[in-house]
Amino acid sequence: MKSGDYSALAPAKVNLFLHVGPLQANGRHPLDSLVMFAGEAAADRLSVMISDDLSMTITEPGMTNPDYIGPVDDNLVLRAARALKAETGTSRGATFTLEKHLPIAAGIGGGSADAAAALRLLTDLWGTDPAAARRIAPALGGDVPVALEGHASLMQGEGERVRRAAGLPRVPALLVNPNLACPTGPIFRAFDEAGGGAGFREFDTVPPFDHVRDLAGWLGEQRNDLEAPAIAAVPEIAGVLEMLKALPDALLARMSGSGATCFALFDTEEAARRAEAQLSADRPDWWIRATTLGDAV
Repeated sequence: MKSGDYSALAPAKVNLFLHVGPLQANGRHPLDSLVMFAGEAAADRLSVMISDDLSMTITEPGMTNPDYIGPVDDNLVLRAARALKAETGTSRGATFTLEKHLPIAAGIGGGSADAAAALRLLTDLWGTDPAAARRIAPALGGDVPVALEGHASLMQGEGERVRRAAGLPRVPALLVNPNLACPTGPIFRAFDEAGGGAGFREFDTVPPFDHVRDLAGWLGEQRNDLEAPAIAAVPEIAGVLEMLKALPDALLARMSGSGATCFALFDTEEAARRAEAQLSADRPDWWIRATTLGDAV
């Protein structure tokens, strides 16, 4: 975002792996995940103007399941704005316009990306200390701190510990959602009921990789611990993964977050675009986006 330009992209977050620990006394789970962000093709768009109070309008040009958005007043953008206002003591307000393109309850952190974009925009618009946004981010949700940083990172703890993962290439990818919501809460509960989390431990660091193929090979040794309970809840996810694995040139296929969005990684952007065209022709009813993963744009 350029100074004076009060609009920003809110890109999809992709969990290249997601290791989940056992349920803690506070009802949360320890996490260890390598996160990258999509490009403009898979991003919401948020703009803001100064105002006397806080308000928001939502448009849904790219949405096929807008009913899942929920009440505007409870949207994470306004919750983030209210939290930042309380933290900083500012008397200023803001009017947001949120253009939704990312599917809801999809495992790619759309709401968290929107909240992080709001915090960045308001820090500029209101002239507040960027540290204030970082202080309030964890309470807004586990994905908000990493989305606020906007770098390829290890996301650990309950999401509040974000460590930049340097030395990684940008990764051509295809993101696919069968236009089915997969709410996070029930997936974690199923994970707990199955005794998930045994043997959990964190990575100290992610090795550097010069080539996507080498990174994909290393990722193949990792996993998404929520994939099995998500497939049990939304069996169509298994079909999405099978279709991605069968795509020519796909190096790795996996589910992101708690689902239902899945991804495939490729050596080249051209290969990802070919896969997008092929799968879009087969499944025009799905949300399908070719993009490149890395730092947020």
